[in-house]
Amino acid sequence: MPPRTTPTERQKRLGFELRRMRTAAGLSTEYAAGLLGLDRGKISNIESGIRVITPERLRTLASHYACADQQYIDALAAMSNERERGWWERFRGELAIGLLDIAELEWHAARLLTSQVMHLPGLLQTESYARAIFEGVLPPRPRLEVELHVAHRMQRQQVIEREQDPLDYTGYIHEAALRMQFGGKTVMKEQLNHLLVMSERENIALRVVPVETGAFPGAGHAMLFAEGPVPQLDTVQLDSAGGPSFWYAESQLARFRAQLDWMDQAALDPSQSRDFIHRIASDL
Repeated sequence: MPPRTTPTERQKRLGFELRRMRTAAGLSTEYAAGLLGLDRGKISNIESGIRVITPERLRTLASHYACADQQYIDALAAMSNERERGWWERFRGELAIGLLDIAELEWHAARLLTSQVMHLPGLLQTESYARAIFEGVLPPRPRLEVELHVAHRMQRQQVIEREQDPLDYTGYIHEAALRMQFGGKTVMKEQLNHLLVMSERENIALRVVPVETGAFPGAGHAMLFAEGPVPQLDTVQLDSAGGPSFWYAESQLARFRAQLDWMDQAALDPSQSRDFIHRIASDL
């Protein structure tokens, strides 16, 4: 199979894990190439996500790398065996690649947690609220591009709304995000009422962080924490002006886990949070 020209973030992650496994074993790319009967360049391409690897070859490498974590190996083998195109591929060439990578990350996650400061969680937004956000940029987006962004965001929501195995979702929402009136009072009231409806689902927990809490970790950015099938495959996605960034080094994951632990201790419980959201909606 020819090399990919633009590997997805998930494909890059598989290559990263193979490289991490190899270097942890203290072995060279030449050694790995010899195991698979490939040249060194192809091993480098596999570890960059540019070239595919079969589950059988992946297991061969893991065995010679002396990796004893069978669940981890099975999870990587499942990643290497993915061939189906996800729904997000319909937007390729129309939206930024990073947005497709977010959708793919959410689709394959075992559980989702998010921390939001200015905007409400994307997976819980109404069309009108999302449209107001996508329109509020400079230079203004063309109408078609705005509608593509809205359609993509609405499609992403199926991971928590689907009938079969909806993902468990926890959203930590700062009070500031509940009070920012994107789209005006009518749109915001509809949005807050939608939050209340969604918070009644068994798989969704919303936790409000009141402004009285004061300073808090991660105040400068929104954060999505996608738990993988094993902890080694957890991923954090952060928003930035240059597009989404993805973090998965162990030291980085530890920092973001600590941030979520702080939120868990500081935020109102789900019942108190619903009452809090209801009061804000009633005031609009």
